[in-house]
Amino acid sequence: MWGEWWVWGVAAIALAVGEVILPSFVLLGFAIGAGVVGLVLLIGGPLAVWLAGSLPVLLLAFAVISLASWLALRRWVGVYSTQVKTFDRDINED
Repeated sequence: MWGEWWVWGVAAIALAVGEVILPSFVLLGFAIGAGVVGLVLLIGGPLAVWLAGSLPVLLLAFAVISLASWLALRRWVGVYSTQVKTFDRDINED
């Protein structure tokens, strides 16, 4: 079952919907990882056969792709080291 492309596609969509509900970019990296794994399995070829042949290899590929996409997203949309949030007034004082 884990070697089927549609399972990873459904997981990618579910994680993307969860990302819309949650206010952070945590699940989006996992959604991208699941989407890439699903796309590789859909396209086929020797890489897809190798991935689908072993569950640990498939999960490792998913984890590595998810980590890479999460780090890229963190760099692209994350908080920069020089960015500090400051407040000049308190909304409760008015």
